[in-house]
Amino acid sequence: MPLTASADERISRLAQMRAGLRATFSAVRDFALPPLCPSCREPLGSEMGLCAGCWSKLSFIEPPFCARLGIPFTYDPGPGLLSMEAIAAPPAYDRARAAVRYDDIARVLVHAFKYGDRLDLAPIMGRWMARAGRELLDGADALVPVPLHWRRMWARRFNQSAALAKEISAASGIPVLHDAFKRVRATPQQVGLSKAERADNVQGAFRVPPEGKGDVAKRRLVLIDDVLTSGATADTCARALLRADAKHVDVLVFARVVAPLRATI
Repeated sequence: MPLTASADERISRLAQMRAGLRATFSAVRDFALPPLCPSCREPLGSEMGLCAGCWSKLSFIEPPFCARLGIPFTYDPGPGLLSMEAIAAPPAYDRARAAVRYDDIARVLVHAFKYGDRLDLAPIMGRWMARAGRELLDGADALVPVPLHWRRMWARRFNQSAALAKEISAASGIPVLHDAFKRVRATPQQVGLSKAERADNVQGAFRVPPEGKGDVAKRRLVLIDDVLTSGATADTCARALLRADAKHVDVLVFARVVAPLRATI
């Protein structure tokens, strides 16, 4: 079934066009003022990325980590070992992977991208995600960005998850499903809520519409988002996709919250 551009994608394209116009009008300024690092605002020698100092502080997540949740371990306990979180409360999705820890540098990048119209950060963030999610993308049928409610989409003008999915698709060749998954209920921001409150907040907020079930059923899907905090949104989305007969759901994010110390079992 051919994939058509959704309202999310159309609005995202408008935002990208606007960003392109801003870049054009700022070209003269860039002759005098070089591009700045989005984290520390130091001048850069290129159009995108981080300065050397901020790059060295960015915490990429590498093995060893929990085979289910992707939570990094402090030492290598051997292949296939699960974290206490994965054993005590296994999620609806199969596996989760993140490019970086949600630390100070990652937080600045996410906020600049998400709220500061820094769509120029999407390519590098997407490439890092594609690298971190290689095992999830291998054999996947489609990418599914976590959708925004139309009210928030109107206010923000683009869906950050869809922008990241576009870059991951370009790197992997896996198509993006834009219309097969909807946020049907507006929810308050998750910031400041407890884990239980986050789960209640997103309960029933997502649904696969009848016209999207053909794109979801019997397919291996990778859910795309910017940050994984408690996992409530990812878990709720995975349950909705599985109810629509998805064969398999994994989760790939740019950053995930990691406690300072993690014990293994």
